[in-house]
Amino acid sequence: MSKMIQHKPAFEAIAPDFGHSFTYQKFNRDRLNVNNRWHYHPEIELVYVNGGSGKRQIGSHVSYYTDGDLILIGSNLPHCGFTDKLTGNKSETVVQMNMDSLGHDFFNIPEMKRIQSLLEMSKSGIAFQGRVKQKIGEKMELLEYQTDFQRLLSILNILNELGNSKEYKVLNAEGYSISAEVKDNERINTVFNYVKTNFKEEIPLEIIADKVSMTIPSFCRYFKKITNKTFVQFVNEYRLVHASKLLAEQPLSITEVCFESGFNNFSHFNKSFKAFTGQNPSEYRNQLKTVLS
Repeated sequence: MSKMIQHKPAFEAIAPDFGHSFTYQKFNRDRLNVNNRWHYHPEIELVYVNGGSGKRQIGSHVSYYTDGDLILIGSNLPHCGFTDKLTGNKSETVVQMNMDSLGHDFFNIPEMKRIQSLLEMSKSGIAFQGRVKQKIGEKMELLEYQTDFQRLLSILNILNELGNSKEYKVLNAEGYSISAEVKDNERINTVFNYVKTNFKEEIPLEIIADKVSMTIPSFCRYFKKITNKTFVQFVNEYRLVHASKLLAEQPLSITEVCFESGFNNFSHFNKSFKAFTGQNPSEYRNQLKTVLS
């Protein structure tokens, strides 16, 4: 995915069709998901991407996925669309549901304990892997052929299965909190937008702090409080994820990948990439060739 964040933060108002407590959408090559802007909404969102590879940004977590994706995004957790015409996926299935639509206390009953724990964890974003990704992905694709009532039961069943799964990764494990204040949403989105556009260049702290009308010390405290990462750490992670994408998708030399990703020191790039992925760039590329072949 080449586009991660659009120019303005957006609150997305999701209105299910009359008589529905959830929204269900399926996208494919003939019907692309064009909602790639940076947005948030009170509904939980479950996304299954069938095949393909691309970038994902959920909260302050940025990463690269291969061979599809299964993501659960909690209420009001900012994120971007995960597919575009370059992702190479077969289809994308999206379910969005307001947890209060079934009654304020519905998920407090004993039978919903697993789902309740899952929803609490989803506030940080969850990516599912392995067999559960394939199994639940197949169930999500079957929603297309079900009645509204069958879909509702299937969604609850899917959430319960995910709540019992051990094959997952919490994406913002270090924490991510975005204030409900519009001012804070605008600030963090200004920062994310600027990084998205300028990550290949040096980004001095005085420049980014000035963009949000803050002093450097105030900005550093603010960014760490919101994302639980330093600004330098976030920018480096963004560059490393871009490097992962180039290594997977482009026939560039590793030196070219280094400089195309915003690093100006090859030794530092190699060291940072290995610390981030557990492999040096050539090992990472060779492993991807094995997985995707």
